[in-house]
Amino acid sequence: MVQIGQLAPDFALKASNGEMVQLSDFRGKYVVLYFYPKDMTPGCTTEACDFRDHYREFQDLNAVILGISTDSLERHQKFIEKYGLPFLLLVDEQQEVAEKYGVWKLKKNFGKEYMGIERSTFIIDPNGILIKEWRKVKVNGHVEEVLKFLKEIS
Repeated sequence: MVQIGQLAPDFALKASNGEMVQLSDFRGKYVVLYFYPKDMTPGCTTEACDFRDHYREFQDLNAVILGISTDSLERHQKFIEKYGLPFLLLVDEQQEVAEKYGVWKLKKNFGKEYMGIERSTFIIDPNGILIKEWRKVKVNGHVEEVLKFLKEIS
């Protein structure tokens, strides 16, 4: 599993713009890599809209935001259109990247067990090194916390 201080695992995934995107494409910038369970659900919508609402501030800090879930390209595109999301969402239908980052977990909801993404955010520095992680993220106030961290290291 990925650890702070190590090179973040590279990957190539289809993005919401229809292109293949690699993590290494963003060298020279901070990357806010956030994993979330599902497009169009209340918590994930709130989180995405919070990132949207602070998008300019992230740009000003030389940071790019990438969201990853197991949703399809079509669902990502609908999510982006519905909420005006200005950043890329990446398709991880086979959970390969979620596994690399240790966020594909056994979850429990209403007495049922199933595998899914544990909401998590990672900050990767301009050299590709993982410098911060938040696991088991609670949505309220999270984006502001990520922004605060980036401001402190800038």
